Amino acid sequence: MKRVLVVDDAAFMRMMIKDILTKNGYAVVGEASDGAQAVEKYKELQPDLVTLDITMPEMDGISALKQIRAMDPQAKVIMCSAMGQQAMVIEAIQAGAKDFIVKPFQADRVLEAVRKTLGE
Repeated sequence: MKRVLVVDDAAFMRMMIKDILTKNGYAVVGEASDGAQAVEKYKELQPDLVTLDITMPEMDGISALKQIRAMDPQAKVIMCSAMGQQAMVIEAIQAGAKDFIVKPFQADRVLEAVRKTLGE
């Protein structure tokens, strides 16, 4: 079973992603509400995949992505963004994100991104 770390400053958004993933056979092994926590949890849990919100307090998703990729160049990260964050999404892809999903989440799009990123 693939292990996923879910990162979003909104508990409701984490719950939505967790729900979609667990119903489809993925194990959500950890959650974080900001980029600094995400980097710590990544080190601790070594998940197969991270869903990472772009806009968060403390440390944003792009900074967290860069730190995670510096620790583990093979890290698989999917960025989550609100509508209208095109420039940030492009920056995230250039920094090594494998894909991105847009809020509000649609289950089929989340699963498509996860399967593609994990090569399933």
